[in-house]
Amino acid sequence: MNETPVTEPVVEPLPEYLIGVRLREPFGAEDYKLVGDLFLHVGEFALVDTANGTVIGEVRRPRRPLPPERRDRLYRRVIRAASAEEERQWRDRRQRERAAIQTCANLARGRGLEMKVVDVEMHPGVRRVTVSFSADDRVDFRELVRDLAREFRARVEMRQVGARDTTRLMDGIGPCGRQLCCSSHLNKFEPISVKMAKAQDMPLTDNRLLGNCGRLKCCLLYEFSTYQELRGLLPRVNTPCQKDCGGGNCMTGKVRSLRVLKQSVIVGFPDGTEAEVPLSHLTWEGRDHVKIVDTP
Repeated sequence: MNETPVTEPVVEPLPEYLIGVRLREPFGAEDYKLVGDLFLHVGEFALVDTANGTVIGEVRRPRRPLPPERRDRLYRRVIRAASAEEERQWRDRRQRERAAIQTCANLARGRGLEMKVVDVEMHPGVRRVTVSFSADDRVDFRELVRDLAREFRARVEMRQVGARDTTRLMDGIGPCGRQLCCSSHLNKFEPISVKMAKAQDMPLTDNRLLGNCGRLKCCLLYEFSTYQELRGLLPRVNTPCQKDCGGGNCMTGKVRSLRVLKQSVIVGFPDGTEAEVPLSHLTWEGRDHVKIVDTP
C-alpha cells in the first residue's frame, strides 16, 4: 500500500519594519526593528530591547518597511506596546528628572562650584542617577556627590560634557529658525574644521559660522563634499589662463578668484581689466576647453 507523502505547510516570514523610538527627551529617535502586525502611532509608547535591558520609549517616527539593503544590519527589537501604567511611570520619571536638574544646580551653587547642570537621568530599575554638567575648569565635586546621594538616596555618577553635548541636551532653535541639528537628527558629531568654511568661501571672521554652542556649525559639513568636487574642476588662483574670445582668438590672463557654484572664474588681464569667464570658455596650463554637450 502506497503512503501519501506528508508535506509541511510553508510558513511565510513575518513582515519586518523599522520604527523610530526615543528613549529620553533630550536625545533623538533611533531605529528599532518591528516584526509582525503591531502598529504604533507617533506619540505612543513601546517596550524596546536595549543593552541595559528592556526600556520604555516614545515613538517619534512611524513604521516603514525594512529596506532590502538594510536586512543584514543588526537592530534592537520592539517587544510590545507599553501599558498605560508603564507610560505613566515614564512620564513621572521624566518629570522628576526635570525637577532634579534644578535641585542639583541649587546644591552646586551652595557649594560654590562653577558648573552648569544640563541633564539628570534616573535609571529605571536601579538606584542610580547620572548628572551631566559642563564647566570651563576642573571641578572638585566630591562633596556635591555626597549631597546628591543623600538627596536622591541613590548612587550618583557625575559626567562632564563638552559645549556641543551641552547644547544638544538643552536643545534650542538655530539661526535658520529650525530645531538644532544635534537635537533633532544627528546621531553623532563629525569633526568640523576651518577648512570647510574656506572651501565654501565663507569669511572666517563672521560670527555666523558659530552655532549656539560657540563652535563651528555642524551644517558646514553638509555641502563640503559638493564644494570640493566643484572646486576640483576649476583652476587655482594665480594660474595663467586663456579666455576663448571666438573666431580662434584668445586673451591671456591670470585667475584672480573663483565662483565655485557658478563654475566660473574672475580673470585679470594685463591691461588691468577683469572679467568673469565660464569654465567652458577657459583654458589653463595646456588644458583643452571644456565643451558643453547640449542634450536634446
